[in-house]
Order: sequence, then structure tokens, then C-alpha cells
Amino acid sequence: MTADVLLVDDDQPLCETLTLGLGKRGFRAQWRTSAGDALHLLESTDFDVVVTDLNMPEMNGIELCERIALNRPDVPVIVLTAFGNLDSAVAAIRAGAYDFISKPIEIDALAIAVDRAANHRRLREEVKRLRLEVLDRPRDRTLIGESTAMRRTQDLISRVAGSDATILVTGESGTGKEVVARAIHDRSRRQAGPFIAINCAAVPESLLESELFGHIRGAFTDAKSASAGLFVQANGGTLFLDEIGDMPPSIQPKLLRALQERKIRPLGSKSEVSIDVRIVTATNRDLESAIDEKRFREDLYYRINVVHIPLPPLRARQADILPLALHFIRMFAAQSEKNVTGLSKEVAQKLLAYAWPGNVRELQNSIERAVALTRFEEIRVDDLPEKIRDYRFSHVLIAGNDPAELVPLEEVERRYILRVLDAVAGNKAAAARVLGLERKTLYRKLERYELREKAQSE
Repeated sequence: MTADVLLVDDDQPLCETLTLGLGKRGFRAQWRTSAGDALHLLESTDFDVVVTDLNMPEMNGIELCERIALNRPDVPVIVLTAFGNLDSAVAAIRAGAYDFISKPIEIDALAIAVDRAANHRRLREEVKRLRLEVLDRPRDRTLIGESTAMRRTQDLISRVAGSDATILVTGESGTGKEVVARAIHDRSRRQAGPFIAINCAAVPESLLESELFGHIRGAFTDAKSASAGLFVQANGGTLFLDEIGDMPPSIQPKLLRALQERKIRPLGSKSEVSIDVRIVTATNRDLESAIDEKRFREDLYYRINVVHIPLPPLRARQADILPLALHFIRMFAAQSEKNVTGLSKEVAQKLLAYAWPGNVRELQNSIERAVALTRFEEIRVDDLPEKIRDYRFSHVLIAGNDPAELVPLEEVERRYILRVLDAVAGNKAAAARVLGLERKTLYRKLERYELREKAQSE
């Protein structure tokens, strides 16, 4: 099987000999006598394998291997080492090398190693392609919904998908923010590139910077080999930063610089790496409140909020509940090979009456459970979770008929404000809009309620 090979060695006669030998065995080879020239060529030309000598002036093979691992992690590197130099071989593997060969070089052994490395790259590319095909299945990505709110969201996605504008998707947990991010990617000119997602709240602060920006070998105690960060892995595609509101303040300036300069600096590195990535962020936090509380940078907020896509909670798009339920029934019935085709009238009424605090994710989990449990072709009430079967909407009691139960107007206001806050999952900006108040006015009222409660408890 043929492959394009880049040979890097300061010994020009050796390069010419190896190029000739590999050419006779079906490989297309080019050579460079310096690591710097090789890196420059890699920026404009695609190679299946790089073969580099270990000892070279200016930049040795280990350093070259690290640079390739950061900038072109898809290209395997074979390092040529002196015979019996096991320490150098181990160092090469830690730097990200795919394989090593001892000198003096036997051309047949080199050809076998190159062929194996090229096959390794092709297999990785095929796995990536198949993974993208799986992700592209309509059942995984379809934005289900005919409600006015959902049609508005779908229209906005269609309008912004073709641009490279940074997008902020907001909404409660479980509303489908990652589904929206994937839909944007799938409809963009970057759809053939990778879609990389990370939950900023799920990665410890000590690891998040390395995860995003990468690191060189020895950048910190456990950095035994170089690692390309997610920005580099997402080159040519989309990087989805979920729960951006939970990003530690120490990393926010570095993210801001990456977005502004389109360059990153891996941990421990003295050089920067250019990136070509579409950024989509998401949060269930009230970022404007976080800015007021000095937990989120205002300049970063405006950088990620070029286009804002608000996702309404499921309770605000009741027209979508039954279409979503039927979609999940078809999906899970096919997976479990069960003949479940619909739901009873009573189940439909229960689903429409429920408040869905967990939003679409809760609906999906509930339908998955129901499909697994049901013994009929349609889901029955007994197949639903108990909290949905027994759900009763609870109103906030602001007064009774007994004069002794009547409360001051301020207390009525307090209870209603807290009820609205509960309905919008604590989002103060959203609550202020519902109440028709300025955000600062709402904050003052909440502070007053909190002080009063503390005074009453003392």
C-alpha cells in the first residue's frame, strides 16, 4: 500500500538513499535536512508518515516529534535512533512517536514500519469517519418541535450555521443545548471536520487548561508525553464548550485571548499554535448575574455572545411534548426490538400536565423506561415513573379566606417573586424580564428578603 513519507535528517546522502529505496517499494518520499524546513512543509503538504533522525542541529528529533504531536496529531512519526540506545527510544515514544528504528537502517525494515504507520493513520481516519456517520444519524440530531419557540430556534440556527460567528446557547439543563450545537455544526461549511465537546464543569480546574490548550512533555509532573489540546483536535471543525459559566476565572483570560487572536500556547511551550475552529458555547447559568458578581469576565461574555440562541424549557413549548415522546418511542422501540408504536390517551394527558423540570432529557429518560417496561403496543399510565403518574401542579398560596391568614402586600410580592424564580430555574435575568423589573431592582429585593430571613432566624 502506497503512502506519502517525509524524511527528516541532516545527512543528505542518507535522505537520498532512503528516498530511492522507499520509492522502489511503492512509497512517495520527500526529504528535508532540517526540522524547521520539515515543519514548514507540513503546513502546506499532507503526509501519511514522518521519519526523522534523532540527532540534528537546532531542533532534534524529540522536539520535532513534540511539535508534530501538537500541530498534526493525526500524522504518525517514526524516529531513527542509534543502535541499542533504549533511553532515546523511550523518550521518542513519550514525545508522541508512533515507532522507532535503530541505525544502521535496513530499508526493508523501514518500509515495513512505514507501511504499518500509514495503515494506523488510515484506520484512525476511518474510525473518525464512522464516528461522524453515527453522530449524523437523524434520530440523534433531529430538532423535534413545531411550537412557535422551536420554529424560531430552528430558523435562527439555519441563519447562523453558515457563518463562523461565535454562538452562545442558553437554557436550563436538559433542554438540548448540545443538540443545537451539533445541528449548527452539521449545517455549516465545517461539517466534514470534527465536532469536539467538553463540559467545563466536569473537568477539574487543574486539568482544564491542559485539556483545552494542550501541553508539551514535562510541562508538569505527570506530563510524560506531549498532548494536543481540544483546540488543535477541533481544527477545521467545531469546539463546543458546554457549561461555560462554570469555567474557572483563571482560565477565562486565556480563552479570551484564544478567541481574539485565533492562536493558543500549549502549557510549557514557548511558541504559539494557530487554530481554525468554530466556537459554540452553552450555559444554564445567568451570565449577566455572574458578571455583576465578578465570577465571569464581561469582555469574554461579549466575545462568546456574538449570536445568542435561547432555548426555552419544555414546559414553555407544550406543543412539542407529544411529538418528542413519539420520536423517543420509535427510537427506543427500534433499539430494544420491541413492537411499541404509541401511547394511550391517558398517558398523553399525563405527559402534557407534567411540568418537566428536567426538560427534554427527563422526557427521553421517562420514555426509555416506559418502553422497557411496557407489555403492550402502546405505553400505559402504569409504565410511567411514579412522579409523572401522581403529579399535581402546586400553586403558591398567597392568602386564604381567614382574615388571620392575610399577609402584607410585600409578603405577597416576595412569594410571587420566589415563585417566578423557581419557574425559571433561578435565572435572575429571566425572572426580571417576567416580572418587568430592572435586574438591579430584583437583586435589591432578593437581598432584602435574605437579610429579613437571617434576622428572623436569629
